[in-house]
Amino acid sequence: MTSELAYWTIAEAAAQLRGGKLSPVELTQAALLRIEKLNPQLNAFITITVERALRDAKVAERELRRRQYRGLLHGIPITLKDNIWTRGLRTTAGSKILKDFVPASDAEIAKRLWNAGAVLLGKTNLHEFAYGITTENPHYGATRNPWNTERIPGGSSGGSAAAVAAGMAFASVGTDTGGSIRIPSAFCSIVGLKPTFGRVSCNGIVPLAATLDHAGPVARTVTDVAVLLDAIATKQGPDGAFHRALRTGGRTKKPRTKVRLGWPREYFFERVDEEVKHAMEKTAQEFEKMGARIEEVSLPRIEDSVEPSTQIALAEALEYHESQGYFPARAADYGEDVRKRLEMGSAIRAVDYLKAQQARERVREDFRVAFERVDVILAPSTPMTAPRLGQDTVKIGREVESVRGALVRMNRPANFTGFPAISVPCGFSRRGLPIGMALHGPEWGEAKLLRIAFAYEQATEWHLRHPE
Repeated sequence: MTSELAYWTIAEAAAQLRGGKLSPVELTQAALLRIEKLNPQLNAFITITVERALRDAKVAERELRRRQYRGLLHGIPITLKDNIWTRGLRTTAGSKILKDFVPASDAEIAKRLWNAGAVLLGKTNLHEFAYGITTENPHYGATRNPWNTERIPGGSSGGSAAAVAAGMAFASVGTDTGGSIRIPSAFCSIVGLKPTFGRVSCNGIVPLAATLDHAGPVARTVTDVAVLLDAIATKQGPDGAFHRALRTGGRTKKPRTKVRLGWPREYFFERVDEEVKHAMEKTAQEFEKMGARIEEVSLPRIEDSVEPSTQIALAEALEYHESQGYFPARAADYGEDVRKRLEMGSAIRAVDYLKAQQARERVREDFRVAFERVDVILAPSTPMTAPRLGQDTVKIGREVESVRGALVRMNRPANFTGFPAISVPCGFSRRGLPIGMALHGPEWGEAKLLRIAFAYEQATEWHLRHPE
């Protein structure tokens, strides 16, 4: 694709397709050429589906000629994270164990996307079994960040984010158990939404931790995320159209909003890099210029979510791998980091797991109380910019912690509560690395979350910048 075409929004591409000025085949061929050019450097894909993509594009072309219009995704080239089942097409979950697994059926998400007329370009790389945050995959190679190829794209949905950021696809669907949509979205300067738990079906997705797993859209703009959410949501919003809730009548010079924005006293601004903190302060100022009111909110028991959420993830991940007969029988076939975490799961007692579930409800209640005073809560998507490939630790201020620990602690609370959260580009570091802001919303509050994120996006130009 030309640079201009590669970075069209879904709505822009859809208008060209519906008006007959561009065909789905031409759009898909352009995307495949861009993948051919860029993927050898970025390694965003595990499987590229050239024949299928062109076949699906030809079907979309015939339907559009007959005016059998299915909606904004009709003929749009997208990708799927490779832990989402696709009938007749291998689904590896980034693992050696499932390298030859070919599902007999599609995941619920995939069915909905095909019904919407989307064209599948391929399955994207991920951290093995989605159990990590770097997408440094020992079996399929590391995915690289399009903004700086010596840096990680984040994970576990790193391939999806890199493909979208580099203009190789218009959108993707990822999964998020501890930040796996929001972390790579922040590091790659795109938009990623973790919906409310249960909003999007995880049926037909290789699980990580059943009560923490979410699936959601990854795209370059808030509007595109809303379009994708409309297609994949099994529990719809009040009007059944999230993208219409944005009132997308074109870009306005100075969008106004009467939002009550929560600035958390606890947790989210502890151990945050100074450049990230500065970007967040500038973001709050931008919201105030738009008419938003900033209020401090308290989440007094959020620190109590750290150990319980880890215990839940460890126990549920081990249960799945044991139930499938993968672990410990095939322990040698796992990468070292994933194998170690599965071994850690055996130390979690049943009583610890049950107490962790009780702690979950207490933390949810704190968020509910906060949302009685504010519409959304503002926080960094990540406490620092993208680390280098192979980097295990990060120093923030005077403290050193693991890269995994730093990224998960900022994101796991939204998985623990099951409440929605979105990452939106909000700046760059001095080294040109993307910074993302997170907006946390109330349960089933995606429409509100998307409207507020859209208003910020329209007031700024971060989403208009693309990697070279």
